Amino acid sequence: MKKGETITGLDIGSTAVRAVLGQRNQAGGLEIIGAAETFSEGVSRGVITSIDDAVSSVSACLEKIERMTGLPVESAWVGISGGNIISQKSKGVVAISNTNGEVKEEDIERAIEAARAVASPPNYEILHVIPRNFNIDGQIGVKDPLGMNGIRLEVETQIIQGLSSQIKNLTKCVYRTGVDIEDLVLSILAASEAVTNSRQKDLGVAVINIGRATTSLAVFEEGDLLHTAVLPIGGDHVTSDIAIGLRTSIDVAEKIKLEYGSALPKEINKKEEVDISEFDANENSLVSKRYIAEIVEARVEEIFEKVDEELKKIDRSGLLPAGAVLIGGGAKLPGIVEVAKRKLRLPASLGYPKMIGVADKANDLVFTTALGLALWGSGVLSLKKGHFNITSQFKSIDKVTKQIKKWFKSLIP
Repeated sequence: MKKGETITGLDIGSTAVRAVLGQRNQAGGLEIIGAAETFSEGVSRGVITSIDDAVSSVSACLEKIERMTGLPVESAWVGISGGNIISQKSKGVVAISNTNGEVKEEDIERAIEAARAVASPPNYEILHVIPRNFNIDGQIGVKDPLGMNGIRLEVETQIIQGLSSQIKNLTKCVYRTGVDIEDLVLSILAASEAVTNSRQKDLGVAVINIGRATTSLAVFEEGDLLHTAVLPIGGDHVTSDIAIGLRTSIDVAEKIKLEYGSALPKEINKKEEVDISEFDANENSLVSKRYIAEIVEARVEEIFEKVDEELKKIDRSGLLPAGAVLIGGGAKLPGIVEVAKRKLRLPASLGYPKMIGVADKANDLVFTTALGLALWGSGVLSLKKGHFNITSQFKSIDKVTKQIKKWFKSLIP
């Protein structure tokens, strides 16, 4: 990657479309020079529900960041999420082709390709084939087999798959804006790159993205991806609970959540009250702040209980030393870190980006995914140019949209 080359991360969410534009600096790092967001329409639970509305939202966001930076956006690394994403383990085994038994890059690629031969559900496509560890002639736990000697190479991978229709609709939406897609990346994987370091991933860490309609989870251990999940529960459910509990409208409930929402009712004085009329002139009632917090706490506890169920599936409940890192708009709720610590029985913290030179606006929990996408793109491009070695997550990038790109490009006049 040339110095000054721009990289764009594009996060198309249920609440907002967010984009960050990064540029390579002299030190070889990625410096974020612009961040923009627009209200999202035509997207529900991470899935495109109206192509035209989604195209308008994405176009508005890209135009905004182009005006802000004065640089054109020609291509982007695009995040994909939603309840239709599935993850499974797979193994690939090949004979080492070199006569002297030395493992070459071609052998590694053939082993990973062999791992792709899994029984996929109907209408699903592979997004990522992520190597977890290698095995050479029975020697297990090999992280990088390149240059080692043996006869038989085996790789254990995590296969992440997405619904074909969702992939096609997302691709079509971005292409209609006139922007090329570098690749689709699972959003929670990209976000993890922005908020965790190699030590956390070695010890064991869970990254939890609490969005408007879904909560995404990625678990890492010994530097490898252990598990991913997308849960159909998010910030909207907290708003709905407040609306039902206070017998008010969704709009008023959302305002109350943002203004007075807390997940720690015990820290609120019983006598403190909220006048609903300040949010809606037609309302004329006083509500206890503690009651609002009790409603919020109940739903937040449910979210972390669902996360803990996922951790139990992989025998990591309460067993991740680096704890839980919370990101996304839902993580802004006061007291949510304390609830996470209590329900998950783990250390917990908010996941602010660990990048140098992050633009002020982008230094926010809601921009984590877009930042991670730009960082992911920077890593993949640098790896292709042979600049440096990076984690296996980058190596595993899979160009599943190549055929779809050609098809949609042919439709564009």
